[in-house]
Amino acid sequence: MTMRKLRRAWLIADDYGLSPGVSAAIRALLLQHRLSGTGCMTLFNDWDGEARALATLDGPFAIGMHLTLTDFPALSDGRTMPGLKRLIAASARPNDEAIFAEADAQLARFRQAFGRDPAFIDGHQHVHFLPPARRWLMTRFSGMPDERPWLRGAPTLKAAPAGVTAKIVFARLLARGFDTQMRRHGFRINGPLCGFYDWRRSGAFGAALDLFLKSAPDGSVIMCHPGQVDDLLRARDIFTDAREEEAAALAAEGLPTRLDAAGLVLMGTSDE
Repeated sequence: MTMRKLRRAWLIADDYGLSPGVSAAIRALLLQHRLSGTGCMTLFNDWDGEARALATLDGPFAIGMHLTLTDFPALSDGRTMPGLKRLIAASARPNDEAIFAEADAQLARFRQAFGRDPAFIDGHQHVHFLPPARRWLMTRFSGMPDERPWLRGAPTLKAAPAGVTAKIVFARLLARGFDTQMRRHGFRINGPLCGFYDWRRSGAFGAALDLFLKSAPDGSVIMCHPGQVDDLLRARDIFTDAREEEAAALAAEGLPTRLDAAGLVLMGTSDE
């Protein structure tokens, strides 16, 4: 009898802390063992309450930090951070002071909430791939080789729905050399990264999820963005209604059957 070879993947919800509805939806999915973990945005003024709610959950899931360096008021000095294009342009200049200060402030808030370092670090709009963020990671975690957070690796074009190739290629350019460089400095890289889809198209996530489950390479990190829409989310982001579609699909009764049929096991969803 031939044993079926199972693939393993991380299914990670981005944006915990972005709004109460987003955070509540992610906590519910963690309790259902439908997620491998979540990446936290620690810079908002309502973070403390969301952090306490997450800290009360008990499970094998991973809690990481979703480093945020664009668009929102900076935790470090209150300035509005630049858009991604401006940040990329500024990253070409070797001036790391502002980015280091903001990343330090967000990391300090994570440590204060959970009493430890993040299990992993990734980036909102993939900013952890940028040279200043790489330098921050190498600097801040240089003295702790056995306790470093793992990092989300470069994207792959495998398991990519139609219409998102350009977005993935752009992210791959940001990530050029990242996996090799960070492994050389002692970090564990999990990936490749999957989960891109056209969230502006109603109903797109359901079909995309089937593709992710069936075609994601072994060891992948599949990003997702479940949530419930509330006024604060609408004020902070344009990515809104599709979050509810994601939350419903991930909470659906049939998801475990779909995972089994695809031969995919989600990391961080059991104590085994």
